[in-house]
Amino acid sequence: MKKHVELFKVTQNRRINAEYMILHVASENKLPEILPGQFVEIKVENGPNTFLRRPISIHEVDHDKNEIILLIQEVGEGTQLMAKLQPGDDLDMIYPLGNSFTTEGIKKAVLVGGGVGVAPMLILGRELKAKGVTPYFLLGARNSEILMDLDEYLKINEVGVTTEDGSQGIKGFVTDHSLLNEQLADMDMVYTCGPDPMMRAVAAKAKEAGVDCEVSLENMMACGFGACLCCVVDTLGGNKCTCTEGPVFNTKELKGW
Repeated sequence: MKKHVELFKVTQNRRINAEYMILHVASENKLPEILPGQFVEIKVENGPNTFLRRPISIHEVDHDKNEIILLIQEVGEGTQLMAKLQPGDDLDMIYPLGNSFTTEGIKKAVLVGGGVGVAPMLILGRELKAKGVTPYFLLGARNSEILMDLDEYLKINEVGVTTEDGSQGIKGFVTDHSLLNEQLADMDMVYTCGPDPMMRAVAAKAKEAGVDCEVSLENMMACGFGACLCCVVDTLGGNKCTCTEGPVFNTKELKGW
């Protein structure tokens, strides 16, 4: 798939809670095909320590408006600068990068996201529903104050929620939720993205139930082209770059999973 380096215009920057914002950026050109699980690399301007691009998962795509929507967690200097972007500002992006989730041959699936890892679950859920798949969402956060907007997920199908402090949904981690524990054996696929310990725990549950599991790894991806080798992951087929041969992997491919 051809990669594009392009200057986008910010059309909206909406803060949804203390940590997260949703950034809409529009192209003057018709957007190419963008698949669930792919990401962009953003050049962050005006920061003395932001010379490396930042990889951000694609949250949604609006082909009618030629917009890409990104869910961004404000954690470091790069994302703090992104939080200050205003409509009309320019944003230099390389896109679409990486591979995608498997969506063919699936009838029922559970989509598990934790923290900013919920980002690719929305575009994936829409794609699955368009293909006649029943996607169940399971989203986790530390507390209710930093949960994502659930309305868009609920338009697609059921959403299970866990919070570590019990302030919304089931108290605990996503692996404690009945949606994962009681319905997993009926699923064709588990998709997950989030903190590494969460994904490993979800993958272990899937393996125990005999269900395939695809993970979107959040390794450091400085270039997006496989040149810097800082995102290498150990697979049964040898070392692979997460940014080019991932970020999505079936856990059967990954050593130690």
